[in-house]
Amino acid sequence: MYPKCPAFAKLRVAAIFPTMSDSQTVSAAVAKLYNTYPFPPEALLDEPPPGYNWRWNWLAAHSFCTGQKPQKQDIRILDAGCGTGVGTEYLVHLNPQASVVGIDLSTGALAVAKERCQRSGANRVEFHHLSLYDVEQLSGEFDLINCVGVLHHTPDPIRGIQALAKKLAPGGLMHIFVYGELGRWEIQLMQQAIALLQGDKRGDYRDGVQVGRQIFASLPENNRIVKSDKQRWSLENHKDEYFADMYVHPQEIDYNIETLFELIDASGLEFIGFSNPSFWQLERLLGKAPELMERAQGLGDRQRHRLIELLDPEVTHYEFFLGRPTVIKADWSEDDVLLTAIPELNPCIEGFPSQCFFNYDYQIVNLSVAEFEFLQKCDGNSTVTEILAGVQMGLDEVRTLLKQQLILLTPV
Repeated sequence: MYPKCPAFAKLRVAAIFPTMSDSQTVSAAVAKLYNTYPFPPEALLDEPPPGYNWRWNWLAAHSFCTGQKPQKQDIRILDAGCGTGVGTEYLVHLNPQASVVGIDLSTGALAVAKERCQRSGANRVEFHHLSLYDVEQLSGEFDLINCVGVLHHTPDPIRGIQALAKKLAPGGLMHIFVYGELGRWEIQLMQQAIALLQGDKRGDYRDGVQVGRQIFASLPENNRIVKSDKQRWSLENHKDEYFADMYVHPQEIDYNIETLFELIDASGLEFIGFSNPSFWQLERLLGKAPELMERAQGLGDRQRHRLIELLDPEVTHYEFFLGRPTVIKADWSEDDVLLTAIPELNPCIEGFPSQCFFNYDYQIVNLSVAEFEFLQKCDGNSTVTEILAGVQMGLDEVRTLLKQQLILLTPV
């Protein structure tokens, strides 16, 4: 499988720009793809984007990673590999006191990003035509670095993540998204098939899309690759930009747990956790086998992660947070500490006030009467003690609300 051998991806573009070094070759080919098909191809709006992604909200992300509200909100955010600015726009609107910087290799994508943010009023942002490797050219450090769908498209992801790590402020957070090899097996097969049929036309991305479309139209409906595309990607891949990004990309390195943590360890940053923690609970897979669960207790965290992805090989990507050591995490196990804390609502919820609403991850939450009354009194000024004086609820229920990411806590 080529994802385990980055040289394969480099060889695929070497014939297109034979006079360049490998790194220049890959970067030029990636820029060419996104100049041809600016990505993501989301519509431009004359208003703020709808909804939220909690991973891009500093308050929600900081609370998820540390268990407490951050001390400041006038932060600096870097969107590293911003593309057409879909994430950048959210970062600006979801963090009203922050200044945001976006960088990207593609001038075509950056032009779209600038227009997107201008039209929606995201005016606290500046853009630079830079690769991840050249991020040191930016002044200062950043409290939050967002790097989604970028590292796996660089010729040297370790060099890329190390460059970003140097720009992360002490106590800062980095949000990363990279591809997983197990859930992208059919994609890998199609990528290689298209490359074979393109031959000398590799690097002509419009031709690659055309070849890929013809392959899908010809394959039987019960073909594994066809079924995978229909089940997972068809809603997006009707757009050529998505199809090109998925199937004719000149550079892709997919990870498994073992290679992922090699990348993380090389960064010198602290692994805080996956942003979809429920997936990484072994109980959902082996909970009916107590003996196996007992055996798994002897495994390290990374071994358990590997076991989970082996037993549920649907992992198409890894999304996680890293921190610049040392990230201080709150401890709410002491009742006296929790009682003096000031709670407020997580900014990433929808449908409140109601006992039934969407949480930070757009999952439905059903509150008890007492929980609902508690949340209604979370005004950002009253302490837990003051709120509980008028609500029939205990501290364990408060901790449950925190675990569910429904409240943020500020220690006093």
